[in-house]
Amino acid sequence: MDLRIFTEPQQGASYDTLLTVAKATEDLGFDAFFRSDHYLRMGDVDGLPGPTDAWITLAGLARETRRIRLGTLMTAATFRLPGVLAIQVAQVDQMSGGRVELGLGAGWYEAEHKAYGIPFPKEKFARLEEQLAIVTGLWATETGKTFDFRGRYYELSGSPALPKPAQAKVPVLIGGLGATRTPRLAAQYADEFNIPFASVENSRQQFGRVRAAAEKAGRSADDLTCSNALVVCVGRDDAEVARRAAAIGREVDELKANGLAGSPAEVVDKIGRYAEIGSQRIYLQILDLSDLDHLELISSQVMSQLS
Repeated sequence: MDLRIFTEPQQGASYDTLLTVAKATEDLGFDAFFRSDHYLRMGDVDGLPGPTDAWITLAGLARETRRIRLGTLMTAATFRLPGVLAIQVAQVDQMSGGRVELGLGAGWYEAEHKAYGIPFPKEKFARLEEQLAIVTGLWATETGKTFDFRGRYYELSGSPALPKPAQAKVPVLIGGLGATRTPRLAAQYADEFNIPFASVENSRQQFGRVRAAAEKAGRSADDLTCSNALVVCVGRDDAEVARRAAAIGREVDELKANGLAGSPAEVVDKIGRYAEIGSQRIYLQILDLSDLDHLELISSQVMSQLS
């Protein structure tokens, strides 16, 4: 079971804070540092000092880390034109020496679009499908040849399809709980399928749909990595768990029901239940980015039991 650190910087984090967490992620042996791609806070927080752009952040981290994978859960297709996104991700992949992964979703948070003047179209899923075809098509085009695409929402003509990523294939992540279109899209484009903040049983059902869609599309179900994203709150004792829950404005019982919370043993046990239904990777949502002792505890007393 791979453990990755997943941050939500729109809730309030500077680049320097993210760099500190990314370096701790690397030093403590976690597999990857991922971040959300949002421009507006959610819930009862001030969001100070304000948003940071996901791909600008990852470009900086690409030069200041050496081992960890870097990526997004999820870049919103509404934020960027697909040709521009392909260039950005390829460049950051080069800057990192081939450590980038692209999570791409349709976009859903209308308020942030209104706040920053970003169009919020009704036909988001169909646009996402065209974006996936374009981004992966540009990367796959042989150097010296051109790429053309004519869709309902995007049209590319005579693109040189440059630059190329450092990796032969940048892993693409698709996620969600949609019962029909999402599994089909994952079967066509994804290297990894991620389920955000879902129970073991709901994850079991969705992984089954995705595996079935992959086989229907002529792929082996084993070609897809299955993963979950879950909030984490671990403590050495009940008091430490309660303190960490209060720091992120959550209740312990709710965190235990909907995430990974409690003692290291409790969290290891629950991760095991996700592993039993086929999850191979957990993105640990870290909401208090100032609490580096939390990361150390997870590394030494949770991750150490999963290898």
